[in-house]
Amino acid sequence: MDLSILNYSAIGFLLRWGHILAGITWIGLLYYFNFVQGEYFKEADGGAKSDAIQKLVPRALWWFRWAAMFTFLTGIVMVEFYKLRGFGILTGGVLGTIMFLNVWLIIWPNQKIVIASAEKVAGGGEALPNAAAALGKAGLASRTNTLFSIPMLFLMASSRHLPGINMPITSASTIALIAVFGLIALLTFNGIKGKTGPMTSVSGVIHMGLLLTAVLYLMIELL
Repeated sequence: MDLSILNYSAIGFLLRWGHILAGITWIGLLYYFNFVQGEYFKEADGGAKSDAIQKLVPRALWWFRWAAMFTFLTGIVMVEFYKLRGFGILTGGVLGTIMFLNVWLIIWPNQKIVIASAEKVAGGGEALPNAAAALGKAGLASRTNTLFSIPMLFLMASSRHLPGINMPITSASTIALIAVFGLIALLTFNGIKGKTGPMTSVSGVIHMGLLLTAVLYLMIELL
């Protein structure tokens, strides 16, 4: 038995397993925030909502942001370990990277303001003046991550099943590259400075995510 092959396979399996485990935790909590918690907050009374923001949300956000970190790091290692260079899977990787950055640079910093404001009010003080704006920024970035998660998962799973969209990135047409990454850039900018628009509702963000998946697939496949 060639132990070098065995060790290579074992390392690859552990990387993939860790990546999937962290990814399930991250995306699962993303969907919890968007599909469950957000809808509950719309109906909860002020006391229940305040209590959840102070006690539940920080715990969920801890797992959320560190699962995102571990997913991102194992993904980077896997790309180099397997020499993944296909157009489809690398597009999925770009979406995942943007989602990771949204977690750490937008969602978490703004949620800290929201949590601090709730704690201040619970202690008898006034709400922080920037809490409402922070909540809006975090919500928009979270909706954008939900939008991106659907094509991201589709494209990341495409490497072994859809060879047609996983040609080397150097073989892709200039038009396809501009169309795919230009669209992603526009949606990323909207996630920072724009509005939720049709993503405001749960059904809306799901439908938009499925539509974005189809559009990116067709761009990569046909352009």
